[in-house]
Amino acid sequence: MNERSSVAELAESLRREVERYPEGRKLPSSRALVERHQVSPVTVSRAIAVLVAEGLVVSRPGAGVFRAAAFAAGPARTAAPAARPGDLSWQEVALSAGAGPRDLLAAPVFATLRIPPPDVIDLNSGYPHASLLPERLLAGALARAGRRPGAWDRPPTDGLTELRGWFARDIGGTGGPIGTGDVLITSGGQTGLSVALRSLAAPGAAVLVESPTYAGILAVVRAAGLRPVPVPVDADGVRTELLAEAFEATRARVFVCQPLFQNPTGAVLPPARRAEVLRIARAAGAFVVEDDFARLLVHADAPALPRPLAADDPDGVVVHVRSLTKAASPNLRVGALTARGPALARLRATQVVDSFFVPRPLQEATLELVADPGWARHLRALGAELRDRRTAAVAALHRELPGALGEHRPGGYHLWLRLPDGTDDDALAAAALRAGVQVSPGRPYHAAEPPGPHLRLSYAAAESAAQVAEGVHRLGLAVGELTG
Repeated sequence: MNERSSVAELAESLRREVERYPEGRKLPSSRALVERHQVSPVTVSRAIAVLVAEGLVVSRPGAGVFRAAAFAAGPARTAAPAARPGDLSWQEVALSAGAGPRDLLAAPVFATLRIPPPDVIDLNSGYPHASLLPERLLAGALARAGRRPGAWDRPPTDGLTELRGWFARDIGGTGGPIGTGDVLITSGGQTGLSVALRSLAAPGAAVLVESPTYAGILAVVRAAGLRPVPVPVDADGVRTELLAEAFEATRARVFVCQPLFQNPTGAVLPPARRAEVLRIARAAGAFVVEDDFARLLVHADAPALPRPLAADDPDGVVVHVRSLTKAASPNLRVGALTARGPALARLRATQVVDSFFVPRPLQEATLELVADPGWARHLRALGAELRDRRTAAVAALHRELPGALGEHRPGGYHLWLRLPDGTDDDALAAAALRAGVQVSPGRPYHAAEPPGPHLRLSYAAAESAAQVAEGVHRLGLAVGELTG
């Protein structure tokens, strides 16, 4: 059973039980509740926490959990008078003076973060399944971090020097062009993208983006008051001849790209195009924002990875965005922005106004995590699991939807499926959900009208390779339902 539903069900059961208790009555022990309800100790702890938050019970360390006095039975218990509903209609007028509804901008991001019901297979999320994450390593890292001297002191605004140095070496290599002073620690990759785009482009300016591209990039661009201009990609990434034309036509000063395992196509930019991207941007006097989100999600059977664009950039053209979140945990919101020259000062100023700094205990825990020998073992195990899920997904697609993969190669954690012309990808995604599998329609990945209907399928969030195959089978059933 899904843990969230287990917690909710146990909390409801305990809520009914507590109602029958007199004031101050002690609840059964956690061990007794585990045995009675056949749930884990964690589920019991979280259900009790729900009741404590509601004021139904009080927890006394070392003594147990007791019914709260405020909820005593009998006539003394009085219901609070119902609050008068307020009139919120004035807000519609007040908000109309702003930049427009933000829920429309954020809708694709909410969609990628949506948690499906327990009986639905998740082929949508970009976060690996909990079984693929190093939860034991993280717990140990957090415990050790909390005991470090000064762990709760205020950190430098740019981030801990040791962590910035680690990112500098990881991105540019030992003795490479990136130094500790070129790195800012951020609250994850999405924050890094937002800081970079708002720092480097003036409001209303054009920003070049790959087409298709990660929907979260488009959301950040639009939320910053910028205008995304699409540059088509093929199986080898962005088409550099069209990139040069787009710079000339728009006079844009920023190009956002994902050279490694591009989301959603999986493309890896080959050496010749990498050099061309840097040359074209330098000639245009523009920055390249390199979103290196999937560097740690390399499959076990993948060839050697190309270096980040930032590692081959002597002129400060590239602003590099890196995050540990996908490979470690959605809750480890720690990443890095890398830049040189006046651009770094601009990034630093934007970040400090936004968030001051990333909490020091989280930075200390990250240092503990990446220094642990188990971190490298975890990345190898993750790469093997992603390979197995990818293999299962590709084989199932060849059976269920032959030809859907087209020219795009698997990479990172996702596949980009080409649907027959005339297919409504939103309707297909809805049909897939009815069939018990959650996938992403392709439309939100395009800044303008898409050249055809697509779906993005993620194989990282599923529980196993077998579940990936079952999810693709359910997708095939949805296609059959939609096409009759």
